[in-house]
Amino acid sequence: MSKIFRFAPAVKELRLHLCQKSSTSEGARKFIEQFYVNLKQQNPTTPILIRECSNINPTLWTRYEYGIEKQIPLTGMNAEQVLNAVESLTSKTTAANANRSAK
Repeated sequence: MSKIFRFAPAVKELRLHLCQKSSTSEGARKFIEQFYVNLKQQNPTTPILIRECSNINPTLWTRYEYGIEKQIPLTGMNAEQVLNAVESLTSKTTAANANRSAK
């Protein structure tokens, strides 16, 4: 496996929204197959939620302390790109840093 890491303490929840069948969500589905188990083993107390819905654009949501949420659209990404998106949103050391640097 490639890089698997611990989330920053400010991360309170990770949510992945995707479609079960669309080609735009293919990378998100492959990410779940390849990386979910190890990611959850490294972060056992942080909820990692997977939400499937027909005809939805894949999106990664991260909730930080103080209720701050950030998202990254995952449309057309491959599994490695999705992992990089997870890393970019979960490596923030504080919610204030996330607020400044995430979209």
